[in-house]
Amino acid sequence: MRLSSFLAVFRPALPLILGLSLGCSLSLLMVSWTQGDTEETCSDELGNGGLFAGGHMGEPLDSQAGGDGNEDFQPRIVPYHKDPNKPHKKVLRTRYIHTELGIRERLLVGILTSRATLNTMGVAVNRTVAHHFHRTFFFTGLRSAKAPHGMAVVTHGDDRPVWLMYETVRHLHQHHGNDYDWFYLAQDDTYTQAERVMELVGHLSAGQDLYMGRAEEFIGGDERARYCHGGYGYLLSRSLLARLQPHLDSCRNDILSVRPDEWLGRCIIDYLGLSCVEVHREMTYRYFELRKNADPEREDSPQFKNAFTVHPVAEPALMYRLHKRFSQIELDWTYAQIQQLQAQISNLTELTPEGKAGASWPVGINPPFRPKTRFEVINWDYFTEEHVYSCADSAPKCELRGADRADVSAVLETAVERLNERYQPQLRFRKRRLLNGYRRFDPTRGMEYQLDLALEAYTQKGHSQVIAKRVGLLRPLSSVEIIPMPYVTEATRVQVILPITAREQDFVGNFLDMYVMNALDTHDNVLLTFLFVYDPFDAQRVSQTDVFAGAKAMIGEVEKRYADVKIPWISVKTEVPSQVKLMDIISKKHPVDTLFFLADVWTEVNADFLNRCRMNAISNWQVFFPIHFQEYSPALVYRGGGGGGGDGQQGPSASSASSLGSDTLRDGHFDRHVFQEACFYNADYMAARSKMAADLLDNEELLESMDAYEVFVRYSGLHVFRAVEPALVQKYVRRGCNPRFSEDIYHRCVLSNLEGLASRSHLAMALFEQEQANST
Repeated sequence: MRLSSFLAVFRPALPLILGLSLGCSLSLLMVSWTQGDTEETCSDELGNGGLFAGGHMGEPLDSQAGGDGNEDFQPRIVPYHKDPNKPHKKVLRTRYIHTELGIRERLLVGILTSRATLNTMGVAVNRTVAHHFHRTFFFTGLRSAKAPHGMAVVTHGDDRPVWLMYETVRHLHQHHGNDYDWFYLAQDDTYTQAERVMELVGHLSAGQDLYMGRAEEFIGGDERARYCHGGYGYLLSRSLLARLQPHLDSCRNDILSVRPDEWLGRCIIDYLGLSCVEVHREMTYRYFELRKNADPEREDSPQFKNAFTVHPVAEPALMYRLHKRFSQIELDWTYAQIQQLQAQISNLTELTPEGKAGASWPVGINPPFRPKTRFEVINWDYFTEEHVYSCADSAPKCELRGADRADVSAVLETAVERLNERYQPQLRFRKRRLLNGYRRFDPTRGMEYQLDLALEAYTQKGHSQVIAKRVGLLRPLSSVEIIPMPYVTEATRVQVILPITAREQDFVGNFLDMYVMNALDTHDNVLLTFLFVYDPFDAQRVSQTDVFAGAKAMIGEVEKRYADVKIPWISVKTEVPSQVKLMDIISKKHPVDTLFFLADVWTEVNADFLNRCRMNAISNWQVFFPIHFQEYSPALVYRGGGGGGGDGQQGPSASSASSLGSDTLRDGHFDRHVFQEACFYNADYMAARSKMAADLLDNEELLESMDAYEVFVRYSGLHVFRAVEPALVQKYVRRGCNPRFSEDIYHRCVLSNLEGLASRSHLAMALFEQEQANST
């Protein structure tokens, strides 16, 4: 999220509100916020000189103009006739609802380039504007062996300009004609202001034939006929493209032209009778012709500022300079629009029942959250320039580091900067130190700050005095962005992999009981595979005494109860049962599209988590490492119950922790040190494992020093999703830490055991009771 900040300087008599911004982000809220009396009226100055002349974007158009376009909005009844002579077929629903409803994307962009300019001008277009459009294709006749990374390049095999245009139009209709309403074509020496083109397309009806751009006369042709100049880009509607497609071969054979844009314009005129237009229903296609050696920073004419496209752009550096200039123009225009909206909100506030007293600060931002009960009160965290007195591990005091330190430094710096902007030249402020700092996160509006500053104030005559001021700041939440993710379904089969060592076999019974209740009885789409890990000594005696005989007997009992269920198991001999070694064995025995859930013997499998495993693990995109909730030791939490609790043993009151229902997460913590549980696809693991092979040649012990999490982080390039999982609850257990593992894995295991004993309050109470008992 992009954040901005605002500053309020409070006086006892009259509150003074100032606006400020934090950081270098280009936020739409980085303007001066005003509150109080204002003489400005609700004028609409921006609309008079907007980008679309002839009327505001929100005005209704003449209902008599272009009546044919209204056919798009007329409801049609499609009758359904069932043929009794044909067998009934199952109705197949589409994957996405917009496919079934016939909803198409708005705009597809095609850039005409060449082999000589693809790596220069083509890359400049891709870096400046391509990411603003839904899809952008680069069409070329020929290309070099190495294409630019991250660009969708379509090669037609012939670099003749007219042939390139013919193949491009045919490709757009054949491959994308049913997916987009509008098609925008431009050359690679054209700078396009993407937001304005998208805004123009958003106000055009998709059901009409339209050929829109800069209208040019044909040389020696009809004075009334016009074609769209390719250097300034042009729009083609989907319906026009569909009507033109049958005539493309005739145009290629009959029309002679050197310029591809002129050839396309003549084809549209001859066979469809449509000419290029610059104005359509009060919507104007604006363009600007750039002079030779022109400096974009000095261009200040309305024609330049309101242009959708600029041509010609001679070099990539000029493309980037144009993009910077237009970004600044859009930013200034947005700030002015925000100021206008603020003035309108202030004027309308007087008409509300509360009057001006009901206006929130800053104007246009949600008011602070008002708790209804004392349990909803948002706490303020106290901080200084060096420490914060609210820590993640419940410590009373910890050092400011990383992002927290940068946040506090930026807040202090910006507060003093905005104070100087407000009071200079009469006063100039310099920060001495931070007296007190408070901050809290309000989910309805953002991060709020209250700062008590010791400031040294200087007058114009050079006199100085140290004063104390309290300032208030806000980092408001900007618009939430929805990140596109690939399609996933909850119907995917989950393959549960459960590695078991001899030390852990006593807990297999509880795991099977939960698996039977939550997976087999509910007929969930889940399979289970056991991986019995023998150390070399137990493996030699397996013919006489099998340490896993009890676990295998319990598996047999489950298979007897459920005749259609088979629970396979695999035996492995190793001294160091690392995750990577075990997954290498499992991966080879399953198809590449298998969704694995790597579980612990203490994991309680349930439907809620399995569904989240299916949704959060995305093939070739994301792997999921949940953070389970670990219950504290019942011997410490339920001391009155007389519990036991060492080495995985639970006291009599341990069952009460699991019988609390929604309160189960009360007496425990999310164990951030354990990475044993994971959800990922076999294909993703195999791809990451193959990239790891080169490093294994130099370090054979790498298999024992890494776990699956580190393999995906270092070698996969996928999103590694690490999040708390409240549906994954484990009872207290003291884990056995194998010193043969890497130092990092062993250290995490020890920390997990120590922090999993009890909370600080429980430990403090236990020590207090012990000291009292010793003193008596």
